[in-house]
Amino acid sequence: MKGTIRATADAGGMLDIRMQPERKNTVKVLCFFDIGGSMDAHVKICEELFSATRTEFKHLESFYFHNFIYESVWKDNRRRMNERMPTFEILNKYAHDYKVVFVGDATMAPYEITHAGGSVEHWNEEPGALWINRFATLYDKLIWINPTPQETWEYSNSVAMTRELVNGKMYPLTIRGLEEGMSALTK
Repeated sequence: MKGTIRATADAGGMLDIRMQPERKNTVKVLCFFDIGGSMDAHVKICEELFSATRTEFKHLESFYFHNFIYESVWKDNRRRMNERMPTFEILNKYAHDYKVVFVGDATMAPYEITHAGGSVEHWNEEPGALWINRFATLYDKLIWINPTPQETWEYSNSVAMTRELVNGKMYPLTIRGLEEGMSALTK
């Protein structure tokens, strides 16, 4: 508007419309959703979050995992046993300028994070902690969104471990928590 007014004034009152291109969201996001088990209680709110991210970000890739990130993830939960994608493929395909968001309650046995073979669904050759460290090393902007009430986090060793692995960047799935998390991704 200011540009049109200035140009019109400079043109002696002859209308000189200055168009400005629409701002486009160029933020690139990788979103990983924990599904199944203890996350079943949080399906509705996570679906709402997923729907909001689909409309907000032009460059969004979403994946699923169970309990913790290991050597593979999947895009379609109905085909999770047949169509897994190697996690190394994601680390190699998506550049370091992507922002990474993990969504999960981080509630599990601590050995699922710390030990090879700790996964409850399959034999993982390497501990989950090693995989999250790979993500944190490659992507400067990484957060974990936890749908459980923040006041309960202190009662779970695995939540404390996960929070430490993401350098304290764990936020509750609340309006304020999402605002703080998004702020952490843009700093």
